[in-house]
Amino acid sequence: MDYIHIDKLVLRGKHGHYERERRVEQEFEVWVKLGIETATAGASDKLPDTLDYDEVKTIIQTVVDGSSRYLIEKLAEDMAHKILEDKRVMSIELTIKKPEVWDNGVPGITVVRTQS
Repeated sequence: MDYIHIDKLVLRGKHGHYERERRVEQEFEVWVKLGIETATAGASDKLPDTLDYDEVKTIIQTVVDGSSRYLIEKLAEDMAHKILEDKRVMSIELTIKKPEVWDNGVPGITVVRTQS
C-alpha cells in the first residue's frame, strides 16, 4: 500500500464543546494520510488514475464549513467517513488539532479507519 498525504491544512470553523467555540471561528489544523494504490498513476502519469488532493481538501473543507460539532472526535469521524466513501481509499489516518485553544499546548485527535 502507498500513501497520499496532506499536511497542516489550516481551516477556520465553529466547533467545540463551549458556546464561545461555536460562536467565534477558530483555527483547525488537519493532517490526513490515505492508503491507496498508486502504481497505476505512477505508470500512466494521469490524474484520473489516482486520488485528487483537491477532492480530499474539498471534502475536509465542506465538513468544517458544515454544521457545528461539539467534539473534534465527531469532526474527525465525519471527515474520515466521507473520504472513505471513495473505495480507492483503503485506509485513513486523520489528525485534527486546535492550536488556538490554549496558550501552552495544542489539543488534538488522531483517528485511524479502514475500508469495511
